[in-house]
Amino acid sequence: MVTVSSWGRLEQAEHHVQSLTHRDEVADVIRQSRPGLAHGMGRSYGDECLNPGGTLWLTAGLDRFIRFNEETGCLLCESGVLLRDIQRLAVPRGWILPVTPGTQLVTVGGAIANDVHGKNHHAYGSFADHVRHMTLLRTDGDMIECGPSQHPEWFAATVGGLGLTGFILTAEIQLRRVSGPWLQAETIPYRNLHEFFTLADASEADWEHTVSWVDCISSGGGRGLFMRANYSGPSGAAAPAAANISMPCVPPFSLVNPWTLKVFNAAYFNVRKRLAGQEDLHYERFFYPLDNITGWNRMYGPKGFYQYQCLVPRADGQQAIQAMLHEISRTGDGSFLAVLKTFGSRASLGMLGFPQPGVTLALDFPNQGGRSLTLFERLDAIVREAGGRVYLAKDARISRDFFEASYSRLAEFLPYRDPGITSAMSRRLMGS
Repeated sequence: MVTVSSWGRLEQAEHHVQSLTHRDEVADVIRQSRPGLAHGMGRSYGDECLNPGGTLWLTAGLDRFIRFNEETGCLLCESGVLLRDIQRLAVPRGWILPVTPGTQLVTVGGAIANDVHGKNHHAYGSFADHVRHMTLLRTDGDMIECGPSQHPEWFAATVGGLGLTGFILTAEIQLRRVSGPWLQAETIPYRNLHEFFTLADASEADWEHTVSWVDCISSGGGRGLFMRANYSGPSGAAAPAAANISMPCVPPFSLVNPWTLKVFNAAYFNVRKRLAGQEDLHYERFFYPLDNITGWNRMYGPKGFYQYQCLVPRADGQQAIQAMLHEISRTGDGSFLAVLKTFGSRASLGMLGFPQPGVTLALDFPNQGGRSLTLFERLDAIVREAGGRVYLAKDARISRDFFEASYSRLAEFLPYRDPGITSAMSRRLMGS
């Protein structure tokens, strides 16, 4: 047995682990060790990537590129390939992933299972919008080839399907053309949520990437830094050197607390406000700043942390986000990492996909036991009242009732579950 935790480090659980290295062996392994769960980089924050007491099929060894057409940008690869390795293969050849989350240290299988999104949802949708085809291996040995036009029902169940419909063996992804690795980025300070929404509305037509850092505990709530960017031509700047920063150990207490948070947020806002304006940024610096800090999740101490990411419809978005910021500010909890952004009009292709038209807020919270859970229940109530949902890739504690109420295609999804696959999350939210 091996102790495994998710990225939030909320739980250290014993698992049987089986490392997979060759596609040909996967069918035999998962048939003989079911029920189990595919496990990539373990970057899910909550319990979706865990199977306490059961088996994890480790996919890191399934990391081969199978075919890349440099003329069309179509890539076929195994599911354990990292997004980082795709970028490093494709960008020098004039291609890039159309959609990428805030870390490139996730596998293709994980990106599909969570239908990850990026800063350009209004322009390019979510990751599933660029998956042309995949091979899904059921634990009974059946192999299902699916895509948007081939067995689309299996495709819709699997993208955003939390890894519960089968083992994603390979995937074919359509990349997009870029002129190089650089973006022209602009940072604009704003004073309140009204200004944020005005900036978001004004930027979406002309800027591919938009995102905002919001000060979750400022008095009045809602000031922040709006960032927008487009790919640009060659830059005279040097590519960033590989960083060598790490959090070497777990401190005895969380370094994120009401005192450090207040000081950091005020300093960060005021420094970045003075430096606001345009700059050329390498794509790795723009998309993945935290990838430069190895083990940054350790700073929350031995109890770990929660990430709370919700989505609320745009119509009531400003009111709901304001109410949540008020609740967070009132407790003094929250994080440096508070992200606010809008989604476009495209809903996820997946039955359990998270992205929908609206606005999403994501924050990290150090685990303070019942105090944290009480705050989350108040936030859940606001989200539920607004007709929103919580992102399952980040979750570790929403109620089954809230899950069933907010994911309206759940009944459509359940018949596609693989009975040989289970996770801590599926048992918590689906009963098995």
